[in-house]
Amino acid sequence: MGLHYLDLLVIAAYLAAVTLFGISFRKRAGTLRDYFLGGRQLPWWAISLSIVAAETSVLTIISTPGLSYAGDLTFLQLVLGYLLGRIVIVVLLLPHYFRGELYTAYQLIERRFGVRLQRLCAAVFLVGRALAEGVRLFAISIVVGVIAEALPALGIPLHLNEGQIIAVIAFLTLLYTMEGGLRAVIWTDCIQIAIYLTGALLSFFMILHAIPGGWPTVAHFAAAHHKFRVFNFHFSWRQPYTFAAGLIGGMFLTTATDGADQLMVQRLLAARSERASRWALLSSWGLIFFQFLLFLLIGVLLAIFYRAHPLPAAGAFGRFDRLYPEYIAHYFPAGLGGLMIAAILSAAMSNLSAALNSLSSTTIMDFYRVLAPGHSERHYVRLSRLATVFWTIVLGLVAYGSRHSHSVLESGLSIISYPFSALLGVFLLGTLSRRATEGGAMAGMALGLAAALWLSHEGLPFTWFIAAGTLTTFASGWLFSLLRPAAPLTHHPEPTNP
Repeated sequence: MGLHYLDLLVIAAYLAAVTLFGISFRKRAGTLRDYFLGGRQLPWWAISLSIVAAETSVLTIISTPGLSYAGDLTFLQLVLGYLLGRIVIVVLLLPHYFRGELYTAYQLIERRFGVRLQRLCAAVFLVGRALAEGVRLFAISIVVGVIAEALPALGIPLHLNEGQIIAVIAFLTLLYTMEGGLRAVIWTDCIQIAIYLTGALLSFFMILHAIPGGWPTVAHFAAAHHKFRVFNFHFSWRQPYTFAAGLIGGMFLTTATDGADQLMVQRLLAARSERASRWALLSSWGLIFFQFLLFLLIGVLLAIFYRAHPLPAAGAFGRFDRLYPEYIAHYFPAGLGGLMIAAILSAAMSNLSAALNSLSSTTIMDFYRVLAPGHSERHYVRLSRLATVFWTIVLGLVAYGSRHSHSVLESGLSIISYPFSALLGVFLLGTLSRRATEGGAMAGMALGLAAALWLSHEGLPFTWFIAAGTLTTFASGWLFSLLRPAAPLTHHPEPTNP
């Protein structure tokens, strides 16, 4: 079938509507509490949906089907670890975030250790999140590239390269993020996740209908090629999706990204209470599991479908990342294909907007406001919007430099695993040990990051080196603190264990 003019009209209308919807929240983002935390009046279910949108993003949509297309369902072992990570956050970290008025995760570090470590952790977050979001932003260009390829066939003399695609998407995202703040981000998340999950379910049944024999054919093919295998109990340091690697790696990954990453912690802090925040975090896992399972099953169906249909050319970025967007562009009915691609784009924009808001909040609250206190709320909000513009430019540059990798999903997970393994180690030090000192934690961070980088260089997957980086940070930071104890702190630490 291919894309039609109706699809392009739907895409343009949808992107315009999402952007205008986000901008409409400008009048309710006049203070820092409103701009960065949505006034702490957001319902738990909206935060839960927003967590799902932020944690999965466009990488899930375009890259997860490629994993099962080429393999099986063993990626779900990692998702099981996500549940364990959420439990760790609820028990160890969440109570501390709701003691006092916090805007960022790293203000908790300042309260426990001091301002030097707070700024170091904030800087690590800024660098790590910028690199990871750059990869995610480039993933958007894969989807838009499919659209751009259809334009000449429709007689539209418009040629878009990767840099132009990234610039357009980043600009549209900047508009509503800069104006509406976190409230705009979360409510657009709710709309977008409903639309792209509906589109995913529709595509699942469309592909299934196009396969002769339907589900029995799928079941026979899956059994013959082991496509429905979920558990791999073979132990290997080199495979990312064994049971041990998935469970351990998934637990550490989620504890780090949802418990020590400002992008996620900012959402948890926006809840009305600790109980509401707990419900939001735990309930989000069920939808995340369903979402990953759905996209993995779509990949299995595509493996059967493309045996009888022309296989689309692989893109330079990812051997299988284009398969699902190509199917939508070429086989969806006119109008529905445009809606599904628009939903993927808007979901990606939503995730990008959350990253921009969290990068801006950390820049202002952990750096600028500390260095330049005493200004009015209006001044800080204005600077927050300028910081959002700055980070949009940075992410665009990172995205353009992220054009070569075998899988955008695994690249994004790997990049985020380096810095956040060290950050998680510091957060655990602060909550589990009275004896940990600022100097010990800083030394532990350096060793933990070095351990993660070394293990990655040796070929170990992210599921192992994020755990190794966290444990190295914790153990070395604790030992260093024992060897070189600090003077009593003037601010009051709040460990969970005596």
